[in-house]
Amino acid sequence: MLIDFLNLGRVNARYEPAIRDAIDRVLGSGYYLLGEEAAAFEREFASYCGVKHCIGVANGLDALHLILRGYDIGEGHEVIVPANTFIATWLAVSLVGARIVPIEPDGSTWNIDPKRIEEVITPRTRAIMPVHLYGCPADMDAVREIARRHHLRVVEDAAQAHGARYRGRRAGGLGDAAGFSFYPGKNLGALGDGGAITTSDDELADRLRKLRNYGSSIKYQHDILGVNSRLDEIQAAVLRVKLAHLDAENARRAALANIYREALAATPVELIRLSDEMESVWHLFVVRTPERDALRDFLTSRGVGTQIHYPVPCHRQGAYAHQAWPDLPTTDRLQSQILSLPMSPYLSADDAVHVAGLVADFFNHR
Repeated sequence: MLIDFLNLGRVNARYEPAIRDAIDRVLGSGYYLLGEEAAAFEREFASYCGVKHCIGVANGLDALHLILRGYDIGEGHEVIVPANTFIATWLAVSLVGARIVPIEPDGSTWNIDPKRIEEVITPRTRAIMPVHLYGCPADMDAVREIARRHHLRVVEDAAQAHGARYRGRRAGGLGDAAGFSFYPGKNLGALGDGGAITTSDDELADRLRKLRNYGSSIKYQHDILGVNSRLDEIQAAVLRVKLAHLDAENARRAALANIYREALAATPVELIRLSDEMESVWHLFVVRTPERDALRDFLTSRGVGTQIHYPVPCHRQGAYAHQAWPDLPTTDRLQSQILSLPMSPYLSADDAVHVAGLVADFFNHR
């Protein structure tokens, strides 16, 4: 049995007629940027996340970068981020000229550990940027309480958490603002790059709409130094089609995750441990074992695709090699041990049982 880690053709084939109709609608309109499709998606996604505003941008990195710019965070400031994350979280801070302050992950969720945050806050700290890694929400009550006491912004990196909930509230509405990615492999994925910012901050939303469009809200009138970062009409139309099915697909992911979790409970692999307040959307299903590389080879030899998210921690990337970082042993150890198993709404229950059975076989024959 061959099981791909992810097959985007199969993901999108389920909605191909509706996607083609949406693209044809855009082509027929003759309007391809900042038109009705983007405006409609922004309204629909804001409502979905439970916030007042959604601002479509070109990608998830731009979403985070522009939020920081929108709050005038830059040179001379510090932003607290997880050490364990995709590099875009760090790049957003670097792009505004602020200093990255990395925090080691919590032992249960592998998200940012709130207990470590206050010890690194200084007079230069301006924001905390928790990441809802793998689709699992961070401990937002703890993060927000620390931010409140120290008058800091909370910027959610929700790039992997479309539809995730914390205490019943969706990601995207848990901080002051949130950045989303619609990279094709996300739970809500476009057919190319795309991103969005969600917020209920009216002033920030107005500033972001200018920032994404050359600093302009009126054509040829540029009030601030902006960039070109807009969600195009075709991607917005595709996302509108797929947003209507997001909750159903997330429920499918949750069902597959439950199969994995039950079947792997008796194996030596370590799994993410969720609290009752956390509802993950299982963008990735990640297991942890010191025998990661051997397990991956074993699964590959039996036709099961896997991935490593992410094999090299941010502080060990060449882009950041010139900077001195604190010791981050938990992050280093985690990144050497984690493996992502297949997770997609087109997988069957039998697929999940088969993959989990192979993992068990690997350990049974060690």
